[in-house]
Amino acid sequence: MNSTPKNSPRTAVLNLVGLCGRHLGKHTPNLVAFAEKHKGYQVIEPVLPALTCSAQSTYLTGKLPNSHGIVANGWYDRELNEHHFWKQSNRLVKGTKIWDILREENPGFSCANLFWWYNMHSSVDYAITPRPLYRADGLKTFDIHTQPMNLREKIKADLGEFPFHGFWGPRAGIDSSNWIAESAKWTEEKNTPDLSLVYLPHLDYDLQRLGPNDPSIATALRDLDRVAGDLISFYEKKGIQVLLLSEYGISEVNHVIYPNREFRKKGWLSIKDELGLEYLDCGGSKAFAITDHQVVHVYLSDQSSSFRNEVRSCLENMEGVDRVLDLESKKEIGLNHERAGDLVAFSNENSWFAYYHWEDDALAPDFARCIDVHRKYGYDPAELFVDPTLSFPSLQVARKLLGKKLGFRTNMNLIPLDASLVKGSHGTRTKDALDWPIILGHGIKPSSSPLQSTEVMNCMLRLCKAER
Repeated sequence: MNSTPKNSPRTAVLNLVGLCGRHLGKHTPNLVAFAEKHKGYQVIEPVLPALTCSAQSTYLTGKLPNSHGIVANGWYDRELNEHHFWKQSNRLVKGTKIWDILREENPGFSCANLFWWYNMHSSVDYAITPRPLYRADGLKTFDIHTQPMNLREKIKADLGEFPFHGFWGPRAGIDSSNWIAESAKWTEEKNTPDLSLVYLPHLDYDLQRLGPNDPSIATALRDLDRVAGDLISFYEKKGIQVLLLSEYGISEVNHVIYPNREFRKKGWLSIKDELGLEYLDCGGSKAFAITDHQVVHVYLSDQSSSFRNEVRSCLENMEGVDRVLDLESKKEIGLNHERAGDLVAFSNENSWFAYYHWEDDALAPDFARCIDVHRKYGYDPAELFVDPTLSFPSLQVARKLLGKKLGFRTNMNLIPLDASLVKGSHGTRTKDALDWPIILGHGIKPSSSPLQSTEVMNCMLRLCKAER
């Protein structure tokens, strides 16, 4: 039972992914009203890389990636010779988390984490996170993981199944944010946590699909404003302090960089033939790239300075690459961690990195045309699209879904291999601060100087400790 003193405030932190200052306007009346109520917003200088997992880990620990270990959304494990993407164990994030700090001072403090990442088996009191079931027959069943475990069936009985199709893939959109917002209300009504961390991803999807300057983004902004506005009103009526923040802004992109294809030309990749298709053999490669939006981690098996310099020169000569970091320059931005690549490159604002290593699409791995966030050698935003070259794509989707429901194993090979479809990306630090993440709400005093990303946790701590 929650034994927090009555004079201790309760707080909700809403993570509105992709939101930045330039979005506040006529399409976001609720967010504008909230900002005006709190005298504006504060710009956050984004952590590098400006990616979901790295930013969230910094916000929740007050540390940079060299301390908490989250160097990107994915990385390469040199001991296992395996790449990892979108892992979920909270133990991967080193450092004391905000809820543990608050609980040390007040043993009765309780926290709910609703869809922020690395949300499995943490020390929060209540957790809900997406977690598909991978069945023995090869099929995948969409579901959620909760803590406590019995919370899963209770919330699904009240809210229905989590709309996984709306969380990622071609149909990703407002449905997932709607459900998460309702789960936040449900958790508040059932458990009254002292701190609620709520993740609303909706805006991020169309910003990547369409780019930040597409007129259609207005619809996504209005949808987000409605969901966020309703949640703000819900919390404020209960006397709960509300804080809004974001992780990064999205920049317009018109150029794709393919580092693994360039490494292949150099003879550095080890390619294995499996059933007539080409797969990347990371452990056998002299140099290979794990790509993640506008950052790429390059891992070397040859650690000689001459080879390292050769790879660095290759990266620097790729069109769209802005800078390449070695050990010393990684230290300067707090990215010197064992999970990081031997070399790390950032693209310029209008470019991003794709993981593709094949030169002939007919030889692409079977997972390349599927939504498969774990096996790909990098983040693949093309998963937000249905292949436009398919005839009657809706009919094909329906046929495959029917087959899966009937128990047949089928390859959902509906994703395009055209990376140029993607119009928005993030990961680097843009020149215009209007494209940086923001924080606003209770306890935030806007300033012309940007807030360091490592200070976000302190903002939340001060809010949670404040006297009413």
